[in-house]
Amino acid sequence: MARNLDVTTLRSFITVADQGGVTRAAGLLNLTQSAVSMQIKRIEDLLGIELFDRSGRGLTLSAAGDQLLGYARRIIALNDEVFGRLTAQEYSGTITLGVPSDIVYPAIPQILQRFAVDYPRVKVQLISSFTRLLKNEFAKGQIDVMLTTEDAADRGGEKLTTRELVWVGAPGGQAWRQRPLRLAFEDRCFFRQGAQRRLDEAGIPWEMAVEGNYTRTIEATVSADLAVHAMLAGTEPHYFERVAHGGALPELRQMQINLYCKEQPDRPVVSGIAEMIRAAFQAG
Repeated sequence: MARNLDVTTLRSFITVADQGGVTRAAGLLNLTQSAVSMQIKRIEDLLGIELFDRSGRGLTLSAAGDQLLGYARRIIALNDEVFGRLTAQEYSGTITLGVPSDIVYPAIPQILQRFAVDYPRVKVQLISSFTRLLKNEFAKGQIDVMLTTEDAADRGGEKLTTRELVWVGAPGGQAWRQRPLRLAFEDRCFFRQGAQRRLDEAGIPWEMAVEGNYTRTIEATVSADLAVHAMLAGTEPHYFERVAHGGALPELRQMQINLYCKEQPDRPVVSGIAEMIRAAFQAG
């Protein structure tokens, strides 16, 4: 008797594998954690295999799960290609999305992937820059949907979530112990002055290890354990680690992630991508 894999459960399996856990995957899929767990169990029962190694703190793919992941991506890609070519003829064009570079990951790639499925004929132009520059472009009408990191939302903005700023450094690094403390921030980074102010208030001497407006330069300096940086909790890349300073560094302030949308009642794609962004950030 023929047995069939369900595309919805495969999509959930891919998201759990990519996110390394059920909690974040559930938020991106707009499902409950129990629903996602049940979908994973359904695949395991159907195939008679364990997809994940659950012995550690997080979820890691088993050998069989790793093999299935490749097949699953191909199945989903073919499924989405069919729907993209044969349906959704009504929407086309380009939408411009502005996102500060420090909150592109982990949510934005998943949002873009889902948007491409729902609106296959709409091209998303992603602009990654600093909040101040993005707001200038939004005011000029050059950006349709924008995310910002600010103390508070301006008129027309919508608060999605509040995140704390945390100190980050190289995995296992010791740069945070040095005095003066060496910092690495872009010149236009919104977090820079606040971090420096907190250090001054705590009486901790500091110096800039690198300056400029190139994110890769900052990343290379910090990951080489030559300086520390500050990021919103939950946005740290794998080559950074939250500094467990035990009070040796001052606590940093909280920041809002805000959403702004250009008023375009004749373009449902704007409200479509905005809703995907809300779901992703409010779940995270």
